[in-house]
Amino acid sequence: MASFITCTTLFTLMIFIFLITPSLVVTDAKFSEQFPEPKASHGVEKMSRLHFYFHDIVSGKHPTAISVAGRNNKFGGTAIIDDPLTEGVKHGSKVVGRAQGLYAMSSLDASSLLMVMNFEFTEGKYNGSSLSVLGRNPFLETVREMPVVGGSGLFRFARGYALAKTVHYNVGTGDAVVEYNVFVMHH
Repeated sequence: MASFITCTTLFTLMIFIFLITPSLVVTDAKFSEQFPEPKASHGVEKMSRLHFYFHDIVSGKHPTAISVAGRNNKFGGTAIIDDPLTEGVKHGSKVVGRAQGLYAMSSLDASSLLMVMNFEFTEGKYNGSSLSVLGRNPFLETVREMPVVGGSGLFRFARGYALAKTVHYNVGTGDAVVEYNVFVMHH
């Protein structure tokens, strides 16, 4: 008799679950949806040009770039960076931000880097805002172009490009100073 009650109870429970389950299932879930155009919440899109110097310091007691994988200057060699961005070319110039991210030797012939970095600004109008750069840096070329793929703060919805030009490279230490001209569309 006990097994009959158990089977009956189990059967009743299964019917109850079968009847209740459809009402618990969300049937109008969407993978994506279209939103109406915002009512000028971001304002007019504008283009800004930023000019600064990137100081990649791999030598000394306080490097700003350290090797974390692979061998330096060989395919796969990867460094993590927290490089100062300055107004002027000299190392003691006013710091306007940091380049934080990584770069990796991405070509077998050791002629280009994959750059994955954020320019985090700490001075002036753009203090607290950042730009994200992701792209190929063929560093043996005089001027290199890399895409700006996004940003935060005043650079929300940013897009554009960065032109990089090596101003100084010390063969003995590996330290470098790179001039950046960044052109960015943002709201």
